[in-house]
Amino acid sequence: MSTFTKPNHIGRKISRIRELRNMKQEALAQALGTNQQAVSILENSETIDEDKLIAIAKVLGVTVEAIKSFSEEGMINYFNTFNESDNNFNHYNTCTFNPLDKLVESFEENKKLYERLLKAEQDKNEYLEKLLQRK
Repeated sequence: MSTFTKPNHIGRKISRIRELRNMKQEALAQALGTNQQAVSILENSETIDEDKLIAIAKVLGVTVEAIKSFSEEGMINYFNTFNESDNNFNHYNTCTFNPLDKLVESFEENKKLYERLLKAEQDKNEYLEKLLQRK
């Protein structure tokens, strides 16, 4: 039987969420204070009482509603949307200028600033010479 034949099979939903979280039945069992065989039986159950479902949801780090509404199709759609937006993200962050051109431009600006600084020093020295000559 596949997940798609019984969409409200809570046990299978728990099993898939557990697998997606890279958790083994033993780890879930330990967190719930039970054994692996009990988790296996639980994951084969179509229904689970609400208190147990709350405890499982807490261990899996999801809400009870997330377990109840979980579907393989929803996960596929979620990951497809994520990948599509990721591609758009990369598309908009491509370099739109040549980095070497920017480097040359920066070098030219530094050269002009250096020339202005040199000119200012020369003007200052000339001014100081004139002041000294007057005395």
